[in-house]
Amino acid sequence: MRNYENLVIVKPTLTAEEIQASIAAIEEVITSNGGEIAARDAMGMRKLAYPIGKSERGYFHVVYYSVAPSAIGEIERRFRINEDLLRFVTIKYDTNREVAAWNQLVQKANKKASSPATETKTEEVEAAAETQEVAEESAE
Repeated sequence: MRNYENLVIVKPTLTAEEIQASIAAIEEVITSNGGEIAARDAMGMRKLAYPIGKSERGYFHVVYYSVAPSAIGEIERRFRINEDLLRFVTIKYDTNREVAAWNQLVQKANKKASSPATETKTEEVEAAAETQEVAEESAE
């Protein structure tokens, strides 16, 4: 089994419950293909670098997992079919150096998930980003 990371961007037009259901479906695709999820990192709603299908924002979510290389084709196929996803990227960690980096990312994500102060920081960052966007739009 190899180590992988998937960054998915979910449509911003979905409600919070629909976003969570979509994330659960993504994780179910991974586990149903024999994957073991090591960590999750909900990065929240963020502004995209460029619009994707009239969407200026997206909900970013990272999943770190281990799975057999033969299952990646099926996982990516199911991601392509999912209409709730704007984009996704799969990163393979293969060499010893990359695996060490993957382990650090997993530890960091698990620490972030267990820290309750992080949730308030994320909310503060999102609120600040929205305030900044409104200020930029009014300046134009």
